[in-house]
Amino acid sequence: MLRAYKYRIYPNAEQREYFAKCFGCVRFVYNRMLADRIEYYKQTGKSLNNTPAEYKKEFEWLKEVDSLALANAQLNLNKAYKNFFRDKSVGFPRFKSKKSNRHAYTTNNQKGTVTIEDGYIQSQGQQQQSQSKAQSSQAA
Repeated sequence: MLRAYKYRIYPNAEQREYFAKCFGCVRFVYNRMLADRIEYYKQTGKSLNNTPAEYKKEFEWLKEVDSLALANAQLNLNKAYKNFFRDKSVGFPRFKSKKSNRHAYTTNNQKGTVTIEDGYIQSQGQQQQSQSKAQSSQAA
């Protein structure tokens, strides 16, 4: 059985900047994929199934954020389409607004990339930095 956890976090300035990038990139990918699907359907009458990796070639700055968050944006869009075609009362998928005060994204914990130590959430990158700093201070 899979478990999901929700955490209220209190990030520092650097982490706030990273999360803001993630929120923006996830919103951008979702909106771009939705716009491309609509345009492709108008032109061909067929459905387009594109991936976030295709956008990374065009927009280099998408490589700076969590790739799993972008992949989950694709899954969310696919789910919105399925819900729409299953039940029309749900409504067609909507573009995500920058003005919305509710920012969230989903990521996956692959092979322990995120852990909780002493009540703090640690990502793999932070753990590697901490280990390298500890090793360099021991060598001095």
